[in-house]
Amino acid sequence: MITPTDLIAYIVALGVAAAIPGPGMTALVARSVGSGARAGFAMLTGLIVGDLLYLSFAVFGLAIIANSFAALFTFIRWASIAYLLYLAWQFWTAEHHEMSVTAHSRHQLGVAAASGLAITIGNPKTIAFYLALLPLVLDLNSISFSSWAGALVPLTILVLLVVGSVFILGAIAVRRILSSSRAQKRLHRGAAVAMAGAAGTMIIREI
Repeated sequence: MITPTDLIAYIVALGVAAAIPGPGMTALVARSVGSGARAGFAMLTGLIVGDLLYLSFAVFGLAIIANSFAALFTFIRWASIAYLLYLAWQFWTAEHHEMSVTAHSRHQLGVAAASGLAITIGNPKTIAFYLALLPLVLDLNSISFSSWAGALVPLTILVLLVVGSVFILGAIAVRRILSSSRAQKRLHRGAAVAMAGAAGTMIIREI
């Protein structure tokens, strides 16, 4: 059974891990600056879904299942690497123009959410937190389905929503400062480096 102390430790650990800038939050800021808050929150949704997947892996021991389907998970990891490199290329070659608030289609928001999911799946920091650090914070053997669904999932969503919202709203607040073509170029290329770095780290782990 999870105690209140365990939950507090989890909230603090997850909050700190999420707040440390990485590929996910870097891309989130770039997306928010370039496309607005709505697209930013769509990407944040994808990021959160990815975190919930890794949380489930850790809690229910799906790493054992992953070993049984090693080829499939290897394919998924390499597909994530390829997508991260594609995102890096997109950020690096993005056109920089005067920003304005525009309406987004469902397809565009879906693409933003899918990007967030792919970034989380391929983010070494997220993998390390849920599969390596989480067992040090919680006794995974004491977690039941009800505690996972009734406590860990809602808390994970809440913590990541709060942290992500801070990054999104911060990006929107400085949007005018970053509205110049030169500032946008630096921001997008910084995101590109973060994506490529995450992909490079994954490649090193795979070979």
